[in-house]
Parts: sequence; C-alpha cells; structure tokens
Amino acid sequence: MSTSAAGEPSPRSTSSPGDALGDAVEGARDQVRDVGQQDGEGEAPHRAVELLGRVGMAGYGLVHLLIGVIAVQIAVRGGGQADQQGALSTLAGEPFGFAVIVVIVVGLVAFGVWQGLAAATGFRWASGWARTQRRIAAGATAVGVLFVALIGIQLLVTGSSGSSSSGSQQTTAGLLVLPGGRLIVGVVAVVVLVIAGATAWTGVRGSFDEDLDWSRLPVSLRRPAYWLGVAGHVLRAVAFAVMAVLFGGAALYADPARAGGLDAALKTLAAQPFGPYLLLLVALGFVAYGLYCAADAWARRI
Repeated sequence: MSTSAAGEPSPRSTSSPGDALGDAVEGARDQVRDVGQQDGEGEAPHRAVELLGRVGMAGYGLVHLLIGVIAVQIAVRGGGQADQQGALSTLAGEPFGFAVIVVIVVGLVAFGVWQGLAAATGFRWASGWARTQRRIAAGATAVGVLFVALIGIQLLVTGSSGSSSSGSQQTTAGLLVLPGGRLIVGVVAVVVLVIAGATAWTGVRGSFDEDLDWSRLPVSLRRPAYWLGVAGHVLRAVAFAVMAVLFGGAALYADPARAGGLDAALKTLAAQPFGPYLLLLVALGFVAYGLYCAADAWARRI
C-alpha cells in the first residue's frame, strides 16, 4: 500500500500489490519530494499559479460532471450534446454562467502551465522510466485542460462552442486530402487508442493516487475519492476507445463522416445492443471523474 507525501497511507485496498520494501522505497521518494518542495522545487512555478490551477482543476471536474449528466439524459430520453462544448454551453445558459466560464478558463490555463512545466522539467525526485511516465502524464493533462480552455475562449468570444463531432469531421476531411492522409488519420486513431489504454490502466492500477497528498483530505473522504478516481478513469477510457474506432473507420474508408469526437462516441455507444445501459454506465464514469477532480483540486501535490 503506497503512502502519501505526509506519510499517510493512500486509500488503496490493503489487498493491492506491494510489500514492505516497496512501501519503504515509496516513502523515501515521498521524503525526497517533500524536501524538494520545501526548497522551492515544487512543480507549480508560483503560488498564484498553483491556486488558480486548483480552481481550474475544479472547473475541469465540473465540465466532466456536466458531460456525465448530459449523457445520462441521452441514455434516458435522447437529445443533448455530451462533450466539452455541450457542457460549457449548458453552463453558459445558467445565471452568471459566462462569469463562471471566465474563471474556469483562467484556472485551466494556469493548470495547463503548471502541468506543462512539470512535463518539461518536473518530477526531479524520480528517475528513469518512473520520471518519464509522470512527465508524459503531466503533458497529456496539460493538453487536455488547455483544449477545454480553448473551447471556453471560443464560447466567450463567439457565443458558440461548436461540436466535437463536427470539428473532428472537418479536421479529418482536411487530413484525408493530404498525401498519405489515410495513414495520418490511422495514426490519430492509434494515438487515441493508446490514450484510452493508458487511461484505463491508470484506473486499474490506481496510480493516479500518487498525484495527491491524501493527508489533505478528511479520512472519511479518502476511500470514496480513490474509488471515484478508479471508476472515472476506467469508464472514460471506454468512450476514448470508441473514438479511436470512429477515427479508424474514417481512415479505412477514407470517409470523414465516420470520424467523431466525444459526443459521437457516446451516441455510438447508445446505438449498440443494450446501448442505453452501456451509455449510462460510461456517463456515471464521467460523473465519478468530475467528483474525483474536486478531491484532486484540493489535494494535488505541488
């Protein structure tokens, strides 16, 4: 069982793989990380960036929570746009919605900077493949949150955020007319599939718990937050895998209409046998991830 930066046990099940030696090594790494942070070598470049980044992470969770709610509505009665664009558009329609989006965008940019710097030069307390993995994960997180920030900026400037599916189809159409366009789209499909696999593996292993200082959370919330993280990572990966299949179909048939973003992936799930039940399960995964992000925003290690 791994330990937090403060020496508190993470809320993994006691039946998780690991032994006393592994715990000792992890504890030593935590101590090295703590010393580095006390010496000003934390991943956040400035206290203001850290605080805004935590706000952004909470906003990122809110977006996922809204995606999950919209997907539940699609599963139950159809209709709706279950993607980042649809979530932000829903939020914009609420009182003070645009003001909230401004706060979320600023926070997401700060969090993206935080994670981007961590990907470039961070995690010096680790070494070898362990450090490389963390830097790759931080880079992927930075890309994800900055993508949502760009959607928010588009909504604030133009009043419309578009659709992930139409955007994917337009991009795919542009790629397909290039020399080797089908191969390029096929590579995109493979990349999305790898992201899906990595996300699922992160959830299965529970390795996301290394990003949090669990001692910052009340004891009663640690285990629920951990299992929300597991469910959120694993079930979101299903949606990403469907996206990969859609891009693969576009590459195979040279048909951009077959490509699709998150909304198309979730609606493709709904169209399968027992689709509404599958969609409902994945939707609950997005809700779980959104709730986990609240814990992440509060307890993420700097």
